[in-house]
Amino acid sequence: MPELFTNKVAESGIITIDLENYFSKEEIMVFDLKDFLFMGLILKEKDFRQSLKEIDTDKFKNKIVAVTCSAEAIIPMWAYMLVASLLQPISKEIILGNEKEVEKKLLLKNINTIHTEEYLDKRVVIKGCGEKSIPEEAYLEITKLLRPIAKSIMYGEPCSTVPVYKQAKN
Repeated sequence: MPELFTNKVAESGIITIDLENYFSKEEIMVFDLKDFLFMGLILKEKDFRQSLKEIDTDKFKNKIVAVTCSAEAIIPMWAYMLVASLLQPISKEIILGNEKEVEKKLLLKNINTIHTEEYLDKRVVIKGCGEKSIPEEAYLEITKLLRPIAKSIMYGEPCSTVPVYKQAKN
């Protein structure tokens, strides 16, 4: 008689969350204030205002825009306000930071849109390995989100996990 194998992982009721699925799939356009600096050091208001008028804003239309300055310069606060004033009517979203920082902010924002009801009193594994590097903040956010409602939270793969949290028995 052949032996019957049982998939204990499948029968465990463990739900796996892959944080890679929460990265934004939208293109991020970078608006670098470095391109507007006089002598690579300062931002002149009159010149900056004129340069903003001459920008082809079509490339930012319905895009997520990362506003940054990749040069070592002191950027006055009004410069960010002028950029926001220019891009807000046409872009999908404007976020301060370089492309990597904006990608992280969007990831955290997407994690916080998770409907937690489906994880109520469930055993949850936060997937640990994948194609993309997941920032530490994402693991903090998902844990903060699930801890009040999940039966248990683990890290890794369903067949090999590190326990993170287990609901106390009443």
